[in-house]
Amino acid sequence: MRRALPLALVGVLAACTAQAPGGPAPASQVSPPSLIGTWRAAIDVKSGAFATAKGLEFMYVFHADRTMTESSNYDAAPPVPPAYGVWRSVTGDGTVFEAKYEFFTTTASPADQFKAGAGWLPSGRGVFTERITVAPAGRTFTSTIRYQLFDAKGATIEGGGEATGRGVRLDF
Repeated sequence: MRRALPLALVGVLAACTAQAPGGPAPASQVSPPSLIGTWRAAIDVKSGAFATAKGLEFMYVFHADRTMTESSNYDAAPPVPPAYGVWRSVTGDGTVFEAKYEFFTTTASPADQFKAGAGWLPSGRGVFTERITVAPAGRTFTSTIRYQLFDAKGATIEGGGEATGRGVRLDF
């Protein structure tokens, strides 16, 4: 009995330390960073039609099915709906991703029609292509963005440009 007790204690201690709650997982069990989830980003526009947008912020939701939704704090100026798109992993280690998303643009109707309630009319669309690098801890990212603008007939128009972004994951 005296010999069995110390061996039993050693076994219990070994089991407790092997499964210590809150401890780091072995490297073989650590998941690579993921883009899936909700993010908030500050965008610095370098060129193009959005260069005058100061304090531009994006909210993203990257879904597990590789679709995404983006909205900005400028969606109401002029009014446009959120952007919708797709995303993919670019590197095998799960740290670099590419997203491509589109949004509709609007223009005010002629003044007399606007006053009569015609409001904002469709004027075309824009396409963002963003390369996103997620930090190793998976809590932040940096990105480079290119965007193109198209008229209502799909022809490229002036105003495309480049931007950079810095994002943080929204979480509890």
